[in-house]
Amino acid sequence: MNVGQDRLEWLQCWMIEALTTPDGVDADTIAATLLPGPKLSPSACLAIYQRSYILRLRKCLEEQFPASYHALGATLFADFADEYLRACPSDSYTLHELGRRFPEWLEDNRPDRDQSPEKRESWIDFMVDLAGYERDLYRLFDAQGHEGRPWPDVSADDGTLILQPCLALVEYRYPVAWYYHEVRAGNSPQLPVAMHSYAVILRRDFLTHTYPVTRLHHRFLSLVEQTRHVPASLEAIAAEAGYPVGEVWRSWRNEVRRPWLEAGFFVERTVIEG
Repeated sequence: MNVGQDRLEWLQCWMIEALTTPDGVDADTIAATLLPGPKLSPSACLAIYQRSYILRLRKCLEEQFPASYHALGATLFADFADEYLRACPSDSYTLHELGRRFPEWLEDNRPDRDQSPEKRESWIDFMVDLAGYERDLYRLFDAQGHEGRPWPDVSADDGTLILQPCLALVEYRYPVAWYYHEVRAGNSPQLPVAMHSYAVILRRDFLTHTYPVTRLHHRFLSLVEQTRHVPASLEAIAAEAGYPVGEVWRSWRNEVRRPWLEAGFFVERTVIEG
């Protein structure tokens, strides 16, 4: 047995627990583990690092959820962040993943979660949706993309088109994308009224964009995501919506195909899978 190695591993685990759950470490254990400073007790020395650790993680959450921070205000956001960090401490080698569970945590811990949907507080619905949008943006910013490879143009065959890898189809109960971009522009928007919204979030050439789409377009793109085949998805959406197939094909060719290709919705199957 390597006593020194075992002791080091124990000390590392103890220190992590002391930083992430400060209330769970008693003063006697701290005194037996750490040396005092010139003017501070072992507990006071450790408290400096405990506060710094939480402040660093809280600042990281503020950077990942800037619009949520704006909507809640500094004090309330700090309360939410501290509760979240206690329940969902960092579990990754990178702080990029720190806010991964934040939208779900907000939903699971809302004070009106036991109420029927019509009796729930609308502002909490908005905050959950806003945090979800911000997390989607943050995730796609660093996700695997299509940069450095060719993008299809209008000459591409429909049968080869699939959704590009760095793309998310999203829907929300509130216009959270509008609110987010107002905040990022330096404005102070009021909380919006409920309005169902659909969007495509994608990254092209290292820039992340949000494109509002209709419910029908969102459903069509969801079918493309499932089938990986545009023609079959056009046939399916025509059947679902009760539209003539020819009308759906004309809308695809004349209205949406070119702008979606230019925006970077699609890549060619032979390129991405080759």
